[in-house]
Amino acid sequence: MTLTAPDPALITALKEITGPKGWRDPGDAPGYLTEPRDKFHGQAALILRPDATEQVSQIVRLCAGARVGIVPWSGGTGLVGGQTAVEGSLPVLLALDRMTRVRESSAQDNALVVEAGCTLEDVQNTAAAINRLFPLSYASQGSARIGGALAVNSGGVQVLRYGNARDLCLGLEAVLPDGSVHHGLKLLRKDNTGFDLRHLLIGSEGALGVITAAALKLFAQPREIATAMAAVPSPASAIELLRRLQDQLGEVVTGFELISQTSVAFLQEAGFTERDPELRDPLSEPAPWRALIEIGGQSARAGLESSLGTAMENGLVVDGVFAESEAQRKALWKRRETIPEANRAIGAIASHDVSTPISVLPDFIEAGAAAIAKINPELRINCFGHIGDGNLHYNVFPPKGRPTIEYRGCASEVTRAIHDLIHSFGGSFSAEHGVGRLKRDELSRYGDPAKLAAMRAIKAALDPYGIMNPGAVLSKDEIA
Repeated sequence: MTLTAPDPALITALKEITGPKGWRDPGDAPGYLTEPRDKFHGQAALILRPDATEQVSQIVRLCAGARVGIVPWSGGTGLVGGQTAVEGSLPVLLALDRMTRVRESSAQDNALVVEAGCTLEDVQNTAAAINRLFPLSYASQGSARIGGALAVNSGGVQVLRYGNARDLCLGLEAVLPDGSVHHGLKLLRKDNTGFDLRHLLIGSEGALGVITAAALKLFAQPREIATAMAAVPSPASAIELLRRLQDQLGEVVTGFELISQTSVAFLQEAGFTERDPELRDPLSEPAPWRALIEIGGQSARAGLESSLGTAMENGLVVDGVFAESEAQRKALWKRRETIPEANRAIGAIASHDVSTPISVLPDFIEAGAAAIAKINPELRINCFGHIGDGNLHYNVFPPKGRPTIEYRGCASEVTRAIHDLIHSFGGSFSAEHGVGRLKRDELSRYGDPAKLAAMRAIKAALDPYGIMNPGAVLSKDEIA
C-alpha cells in the first residue's frame, strides 16, 4: 500500500485533536527532525505532541484511514535513525514528550506506572522517592525517555545485574496501528494468558505500535555501593577478573566496563581533560586496558577490596583506584560516559555497536585489530563498552591530526569487515541501539531467514497499511 502525505483537511483535524499546545510546524521545531550523530535529517508534514493516550489513539486512527505514515518520537537520543523519516511521503511525527505523568508508585509492589514521555532520570528519581531503585541508566538518561528506551530495548551500564529495558517492564499500554489501545498495565510477575504483546512491542522500534505508558520493575536500594577502576593487562584478564568477582561475591556486580588506553587518550586529545579536571586519568601510570567496576550490596567495599587485592597478587590487576566518596564515584563514571563525546569531537570513520559471547570477546578484539590493519595500518581503534554483557562500542578513527573526511572512502569497507567478523563469532551487529534506518540493510544481510519471514508476517498482520514508522527496521519493499 502506498502511503500519502496528509491533506489540509487531515492536518486541521489532527491539530484539533491535540489543541493549540499540541502541535508544531516542522519549520519551527528542527530539533525533532535530527539525531545525535547528524547522519539523518528527517521530514514531517506536522509535529504532533499529544498529552493523553486517547489523543494518540485518535491520531493513529485518522492516519490509518488516510494511509498517512506516523514516526514515533521519544527523546530523540536514538543513534540509528529510527526517529527520523528521510524518504517517502511526508509523515506525521508523533512526539510523546508531553506525556510525563506518574500514574502509580508502589513500594509494596516494587513497581511504577509512568507515561512514555518520562525521562529515565525522572523514573529513577520517582523510584528513589519511595526508597527504591530503577536501574536502567546511561549517559543520555536526562533526555532519553522511557517509551523510546522500551521501543529499542536499550541496555546501559547495569545490564549485567538487572538486564535490558525488556527485563525491567511488567506491562505496557500501547496504541496499535488501527488506533485501538492495548491495556496491558498490570503489575503482575506471573501472567500466562496467551501471547505476550509486551515483548512483541518492546524492541519493535515503533514499527508495530506506539508505547504510551509502562509498568516498570523496581528494586531495593543497595545498602552500599563500591566503585573502582582497575588497570588490567588485556581484555582476557578483564574477563577473568569479572569471573572471579562473580565467583567470590555472587550476583552483586552491577557494572563492569572495559576502557582502552585510547579512550583515555581521546579525552585529552579532544581537550576535555583541560576543561574539566575530573576527566583526567585517575591512575598513576598509563595502562593498555582498565575495568570500571561497581558492586552494590552489603559490605560491598570490603568485598571488592579483598577480591581486587587477590587479583593484584595474581597479576590480573596491575594498578587501581577506589572511589572514596560519592563525588569520586560520579567522577569515575563521568570519564566513562564522556568517551562517546570525545569520539564525536575527534570524528570516527565508522562506529559499531556489537556484541559477542563473553568467552570469545578477547578473540574478537584481536581479530578486529588485524582486520582493520589490513585495510589501513594507520587507522586507530577505540574499543570500549559493557564487557560484562558482551557489548562493545568498536569505533575506528583516522591517524592523529588527520581529518576524518580523508578516510570516508574506507568507511563501508571497515564496517563490512567488523560486521562480517562479529557474525562469524556468533555475535550481533546491533547490541543495544537497535536497527532503525541505519542498519536496516545489515538486518537483511545477517538476519536469520526464518526470523525475518516471521517479522514481515507480524508487521503485515498488525500494520497492513505500513503506517507505523515506515522505513524503520524493515524496508517498504520487504513488507509490500
